[in-house]
Amino acid sequence: MLNQRQRALNIVQTRTTERVFAPADKISDFFADDVFTLERMRSTLTPETFKKVEAVIKKGKKIDIDTASEVASAVKTWALSKGTTHYTHWFQPLNGSTAEKHDSFFDAHKGIEVLKGSALIQQEPDASSFPNGGIRSTFEARGYTAWDPTSPIFIWGRTLCIPTIFVSYTGEALDHKVPLLKAVEAVDKAATKVCQLFDRNVASVQVSLGVEQEYFVIDKALFNARPDLVMSGRTIFGHHPARGQQLDDHYFGAIPSRVYNFMKDFEIESLKLGIPVVTRHNEVAPAQFEVAPLYEDINIATDHNSLMMDVMDRVAERHDLKVLFHEKPFAGLNGSGKHNNWSLVTGTGVNVFQPSSSARENLQFLTFVVTTIKAIHDHSGMLRASIASAGNDHRLGANEAPPAIMSVFIGSELTSVLDELANNGNLKVDKGDNMYMKLGIDKIPQIILDNTDRNRTSPFAFTGNKFEFRAVGSDQNVAEPMTVLNLIVANQLKEFYNEVTKLIGKGEDKKLSIVNVLRKYIKESKAVLFEGDGYSENWAAEAKKRGLANIKDTARGLDAYLSEDSIKMFEEFKVMNEVELEARNEIQLENYILKLQIEARLMGEIAMNMILPASTTYQTRLMDNAIKLASLGLDNAHILAVVNKINGYIKTIQTKVEAMNRERGEINHIEGSRDRAIAYCDRIKMKYFDDIRTAADKLELLVDDEDWPLLKYREMLFLR
Repeated sequence: MLNQRQRALNIVQTRTTERVFAPADKISDFFADDVFTLERMRSTLTPETFKKVEAVIKKGKKIDIDTASEVASAVKTWALSKGTTHYTHWFQPLNGSTAEKHDSFFDAHKGIEVLKGSALIQQEPDASSFPNGGIRSTFEARGYTAWDPTSPIFIWGRTLCIPTIFVSYTGEALDHKVPLLKAVEAVDKAATKVCQLFDRNVASVQVSLGVEQEYFVIDKALFNARPDLVMSGRTIFGHHPARGQQLDDHYFGAIPSRVYNFMKDFEIESLKLGIPVVTRHNEVAPAQFEVAPLYEDINIATDHNSLMMDVMDRVAERHDLKVLFHEKPFAGLNGSGKHNNWSLVTGTGVNVFQPSSSARENLQFLTFVVTTIKAIHDHSGMLRASIASAGNDHRLGANEAPPAIMSVFIGSELTSVLDELANNGNLKVDKGDNMYMKLGIDKIPQIILDNTDRNRTSPFAFTGNKFEFRAVGSDQNVAEPMTVLNLIVANQLKEFYNEVTKLIGKGEDKKLSIVNVLRKYIKESKAVLFEGDGYSENWAAEAKKRGLANIKDTARGLDAYLSEDSIKMFEEFKVMNEVELEARNEIQLENYILKLQIEARLMGEIAMNMILPASTTYQTRLMDNAIKLASLGLDNAHILAVVNKINGYIKTIQTKVEAMNRERGEINHIEGSRDRAIAYCDRIKMKYFDDIRTAADKLELLVDDEDWPLLKYREMLFLR
């Protein structure tokens, strides 16, 4: 009788590849076809109403009910013409996914399709079961979604989706979007004031983001045959395949045909939704891939990344595939990240992280680079907390991803410029002297030649005209790390502006004031700069000498959110108050506990119900063979040696699983989420997971291949 593994492999053999065709030859003919764009608004709204909506989107003004009603009428007409039947407020609660509650346009009492302005602006979904960290009691169901006009309305399937924020009855943020919008507003104000030191015409600064999404793809039948993948998103067991990624033959190689057609399909759907995907390629590990879009406004880029993940999931179903976003679905192979390429652009169109041929613009460039480095140095704990998750803990510091140590890579050219600036002593500038030349600032354009000098082991790297935050997990909503990054940079820019204007107020030259503050910042934050191999043990030792933290687990990493400095900063910029921070901390700790709890249960169930029965059955066959050999007077020592090995691994699994289950029961009675999370980390994950897995993976190599119940890595990873 075939086991589940064998049935799944048989199913895969019957799969066929179906070609995917775009709705038009040119992408421009269908790009954003399912989006209620500004152009569609302009053509369907009265000129007066369109100006009001445009002001709401571009200047953050409040929308009135009459304007909302006209927008609702126009968007309803457009949506119905596209075949939609329902609408929903699309939001991003704190459970790690997107959420939606569909309502029909059809009003049975009136016998017509209706969308009121009030329904466009606000709805009241039942919020009782969404994570809230104690902000609300379970019996208090109220939560409100409110339209975010800065993110375009779109159609997905036959539903009109209205991007919204999500808040509690008393106004606390229950989603990822609200804090992000507030942090972006904070960095806009702070950066604009700093830019005006160089150019008084700058009236605003926008945050730009491009998110590179890594992911794995396997056949759906293979996924369903692995209970650990289904329940936890990663393989709890599985021996490394003889051939993994060591030949480096997958990276940028030819894309397998089934995956290629899936990519084309989800790219078409994404493009219709206005998501500007431009790059697809094989990543380092077998069955691992990457998609990347063009840069966009950070709020839209964040929404688009969450939406694209939804699209990828649904489109994969059409191709009998499954997308794995877990940061480490396969042990021993590269994990998946979500590289956040972040920059700031003035309302006049200048990227402040772009070196220039102008020395004056380069001083502005240096200002933003140095203040960003200073922000990372002073608030590295907050940045580490922003990427903390059970999944990302498997990836960070695993010698194939950035380490858990927060450091900044800026390249050799920029390092020499900063050294020149910091070490120039008390610079005296006489009339006619070229201060920029004396400081080496005129050398900065040479960095343009160094754009490709990237350090893949750095969690936060300057890459020519932007910073790339590489430590973000592939399954994470990017809003959280981007909220923290923008907040700490806003805080540092504010401090910089205050220090410079204070010196100017004392009669010091503005340029010299800027340079002197920058020189101080470079010296104070030098410890966070690192150009070498972030994977090396030497770096861990060196980082410790420099006073840089190396917090490898989420349970302790989240502490930084509730530090006095963190709470003060969040509240000062009105991004979140202490209650909201405590609630989010509680939610993340509870999520961490539950994920480890699920993995521990899975480990016990799979080991005891699948691996041990198969192993003991095979062991019995070997013992029968040994007895028969002995009865014939033949040497059976080699068979008995294998029997003994199997017996040892079986014993290890049985005793470790039983001990783990007992200890888990004790831990569940610990009061306080933080203490319970640390106990799950130290006393369950670190104490038992590796030992149980090692014994099971050794058995995989010994038990008859025909009898082994779990799909093997070599069977899941080489999809063609």
